[in-house]
Amino acid sequence: TWLDKLGAAGMIKLAANQTVARMLERDDFKKRYANNQPIAIHEFLYPLLQGYDSVAMETDVELGGTDQKFNLLMGRELQKAHGQKPQCVIMMPLLEGLDGVKKMSKSANNYIGINDAPSEMFGKIMSISDVLMWRYFELLSFRPLAEIEGFKTDIENGANPRDIKITLAKEIIARFHNEEDAEKAHQEFISRFQKGAMPDEMPELTLESDNGLAIANLLKNAGLVTSTSEAMRMIKQGAVKIDGEKCNDNKLIVEVGFTGVFQVGKRRFARVTVG
Repeated sequence: TWLDKLGAAGMIKLAANQTVARMLERDDFKKRYANNQPIAIHEFLYPLLQGYDSVAMETDVELGGTDQKFNLLMGRELQKAHGQKPQCVIMMPLLEGLDGVKKMSKSANNYIGINDAPSEMFGKIMSISDVLMWRYFELLSFRPLAEIEGFKTDIENGANPRDIKITLAKEIIARFHNEEDAEKAHQEFISRFQKGAMPDEMPELTLESDNGLAIANLLKNAGLVTSTSEAMRMIKQGAVKIDGEKCNDNKLIVEVGFTGVFQVGKRRFARVTVG
C-alpha cells in the first residue's frame, strides 16, 4: 500500500506537516495531557496516517462517524499541504447500542446485525428503551420528522410506546429483509412473548460429554451466553428455562442422553442434546 512505500524519510516528511499543539487539540489528547496521563508517540502518528489515505487516493468526499472528526479533518489539512483540493467531510452521529450507553458494536455485544434473522432483529429492537427508540427513529428511519413528532404526541396522549416501537422494528426489518418477513417476525413476537410460546425454529445441536454437562458450560457451549459467569448470573436472575420450566440450580448437571429446549432471557433458544 501507499503507507508501506513511505519509509522513514516519508514518515518524517509527513510528520513535519503538523505540530504537537495541533495534535493536542484533539479532545482525548487534551484531557490526558491536562491530567498528566501518558500519550504515546504512535498515537500522534495514527491521525497522520489516516489523513494520508486521503492524499494517496486524492479523495473528494470522506464519510465517517462524528468520533472520527479530528482524523477526517486531518485528511483535509494534509491534502492542502500536498497541493490538492481538500475533501468534503460528511459525518454521521454514532448509534448507541441496545444498552443505550455504548456505541453499537460487536465487541460490546450490543448490536443488531444486518444479517440477523427477522425474528432476532425484531426482538432486539423491541428490547431497547422507550427513550432510545427516538434516537433509532432519528438515525435509522426514513419517515419524515413530522411523522416521528406525531408519534411522540400520540404517546403523550396515551398511546403505548410498544406499539410505536413495533412500527420502527417492522420498518427496519423490511429494509434488510422484506415486508412479509417483518410482519411474520411481528406475529412470532406476539406469539412468543405475549402468549409465552416457543419459536417454531431454533438452533439444534448435540454437545458431547461422558459424564454430563454443568448447566453453565452447556449454556455457553450452546451459544446462549458468552461466558459461564453470564450463565450463572442469568440463572440467579431466573432468566434460564429448560423445557419451559425455570432453572434455579446453578450447579445442575445435565445428564448424558437428555434432550431439551434451553432458553435464556426472552429471545435465546436452543434445542440441545447431551451426547
